[in-house]
Amino acid sequence: MEEAKSQPIIQVRNLGKDFKIFKHHRGAWGALRNLFSREYSIIHAVKDITFEIHVGEMVGYLGPNGAGKSTTIKMLSGLLVPSGGELLVAGRVPWKQRQEHVARIGTVFGQRTTLWWDLPVIESFHLLKHIYKVPDQQFQDNLADFRRILDLDPFLDMPVRSLSLGQRMRADLCAALLHEPPVVFLDEPTIGLDVVAKESIRAFIQHINAERSTTILLTTHDISDIARLCKRVIIIDRGHLIYDGLLESLQERFGDHRQLVVDFAEDVDKPTLERTQLIHRDGRRVTYQFQRDEITASQLINLLASRYRIRDLSVQEPEIENTIRRIYEEDLLYPGSKE
Repeated sequence: MEEAKSQPIIQVRNLGKDFKIFKHHRGAWGALRNLFSREYSIIHAVKDITFEIHVGEMVGYLGPNGAGKSTTIKMLSGLLVPSGGELLVAGRVPWKQRQEHVARIGTVFGQRTTLWWDLPVIESFHLLKHIYKVPDQQFQDNLADFRRILDLDPFLDMPVRSLSLGQRMRADLCAALLHEPPVVFLDEPTIGLDVVAKESIRAFIQHINAERSTTILLTTHDISDIARLCKRVIIIDRGHLIYDGLLESLQERFGDHRQLVVDFAEDVDKPTLERTQLIHRDGRRVTYQFQRDEITASQLINLLASRYRIRDLSVQEPEIENTIRRIYEEDLLYPGSKE
C-alpha cells in the first residue's frame, strides 16, 4: 500500500493554456470592421506549470482571482484542451480519453450542481449509479456511509431545487464519490456556507482521504479549509506556479511575525522586552509580538527567564490567512520579486 501511495497519480509538465480575446469595435464603422477584421489579443491563463501529486495526497491549490486555478482544474478534468505541455491523470490524457476519464474522477465545482434540479436527491443518486455502472453492494455501502457522515437523511426525498446551499453541497459531494473515484477535484466546496456546514464538509473530505486514500486537489479562497485539511499547497499567480511545498514551510518563511504569550509567576510592573512589541496584557499574562528575522523565540525566552519568574509560555504563529494575503499583496513569491 505504501508503495502505491508513493506513485504519482497526477503528472503535469510545462502545462499552458492561452485564450484568444477578440476585440470588439463600437459604432457603425466599428460594426463593419468587426465583420471583416477579427483582431484579437492572447491571454496566457496558465504558463508553463509543472507539478506531481501522489496517490492519497490532499493538496491545496491556491491563488487570487484570475490566477489560473479554475483553468487548471478544467484541464485536469478534461473540460479544456491545453495549449501546450503534458498532462496525465491516473495514466490517462483527460481531453483525449474524456469518457473514460470522467468515469474515474469526482468533481465538485462550487455552486454548480451535478444533480437533477427537479428530482428528489435519492433519485439523482440512483441515476448516477446507473450512469457510472456502480455495483449494487458498492452503491449501498457507499450511500450508507455518506448518509451517516453528511447527515443526508433529512433531505434525501426533497427535490434538489428545494435544498439550502449547505444541503445541496453535501448532496453534491455524495454524488461525486458514489462511484469511488481515485481522484477528486474540489473547486470551492465550502463557498457561501455557514460554520456548521463547512465543518460537516471538511470532516467528510478528511474521511474519504484517510479511509480510502482518495487523492484530492482542493481550490478555495477560504484559507481555513487549507489549514484544516492540507499539509501541502501549490500557489499559482498570474498563470505562474510560484510555490509548491509544505504549508508549514510557507508559514515559517513568510509569516513575518510571531507572538510569545507569557504567564508570569508574580506581578510585574513594566514587563518590557527589547526587540518586541507588547500587544496585550491581562493580569500576569502578557503577549509580545516579534519579527522572526530579528530575534528567535529561544533568545526571547532566555531573556525573560534571566529577568523574571515564568509560570508558563507559548509561541504562536501568525494566522495562515494573513501570511497568504501578504504573499499575494507583496508579490513575495512572484518571479523577479525580492524573494
